[in-house]
This record gives sequence, C-alpha cells and structure tokens, in this order.
Amino acid sequence: MVAASLSPRALYEEVAELLRQRIFRHELKPGSWIDEMKLAEEYGISRTPLREALKVLAAEGLVTMKVRRGAYVTEVSDKDLSDVYHLLSLLESDAAGVVAERATEAQIQDLRALHRELEAAAGDRETFFAVNERFHMRLLEIAGNRWRDQMVADLRKVMKLNRHNSLLKAGRIQESLAEHRAIVEALSKRDAGATVKRMQEHFRNGLEAAA
Repeated sequence: MVAASLSPRALYEEVAELLRQRIFRHELKPGSWIDEMKLAEEYGISRTPLREALKVLAAEGLVTMKVRRGAYVTEVSDKDLSDVYHLLSLLESDAAGVVAERATEAQIQDLRALHRELEAAAGDRETFFAVNERFHMRLLEIAGNRWRDQMVADLRKVMKLNRHNSLLKAGRIQESLAEHRAIVEALSKRDAGATVKRMQEHFRNGLEAAA
C-alpha cells in the first residue's frame, strides 16, 4: 500500500504566515477588523483554514478574537509593550551571559559577522530590522535553550506590532548600533556580567524609543 502524499505545510499554516507578514508590514493595521470573507476570496480558500489560521495568530497575541464581532489585529498598549520588553530583557540578557561563558570562538565570530552586516544595513531600516533579529536569534541559538527560544520568538512577534515606531526616534539606529558594539565587545572579552548589563541596557533604551 502506497502512503498518501502529505503536504509539507498545512494550508492554515501557510495562510497564518501570509497574514502574519501583512500584520508586521502594517498592511493590516493594529485595531483593524479582519474581513474573513474578503480574505477567503482573495486567497481562493474556504473560511475554515482561514479561521484556523486566525486561531494560530490569536495564540501568538497578534490577533484578538471578540465574541460576535470577529477577529481584530491586536493593539499593543504601553503596558503591553513595557511587559514584553521586560521579559525579553530578562530572557535575552540571561542568554547573552551564557554565550559569553560557553560559546566557541567560531560562534563568537558568527555574531561578529552579523554585527558587521548590521553596521552595513544602517541606511536601510527594513534590512536593519531583519539583520538585528538574526543577530538576536543566533545568540539565542548558541545559548541552546529551546524553551527560552520559543518564549522569545512569541514575544518578538508581539513586539513587531510596534516595531516601526521603535526606530523613528531621531538617531535611534545609531544608538542601537552602539549598543550592539558594546554587547559584541563584552562577548568577545568573555565577560558574562558586562554582557548581561549591555543587553539589559539595549532593551531598556529600545523601550524608551518605542514608547
């Protein structure tokens, strides 16, 4: 008997990713109602996989389901943003300390290379965002705690709802680069205490710029 061919990715997951990126690009704006019928027609699908996709996004905090009113793109309050940055600061500074103590020289070189990409991307905000995220996720990968990785990934999705505001402050990109330089320097010196402090400062300053 020949086994049935399985799609590598369920339809609802593909739809969830399409909607996720539209939310991150603010094509679907915070607080806006999600027109399920229109989207189903646009994607050429039934409303069942669309609703499953919305459940996924609701679990991630990107969508809010309201009884008898449907789905809305989540609006991030000042408190939400503060709470997210607080948790990210705790989780990522802890990871940074682990990396300073345990990373191989090749892994530190990976982070240095990503930082050089970040420096080169300073004039392109979208590229800067992308490389910045790669740096942070690579640091977490090196730290090697999959439970922390999952928590950070979910928190960063919520942070992205407000990400365009975080670098609108004049000079914030250059400030962020300087903070990254300090993190990389502390990592290179294998100074766990300083690395933790530099990462905490990075998130503290990021919150002030995003608020």
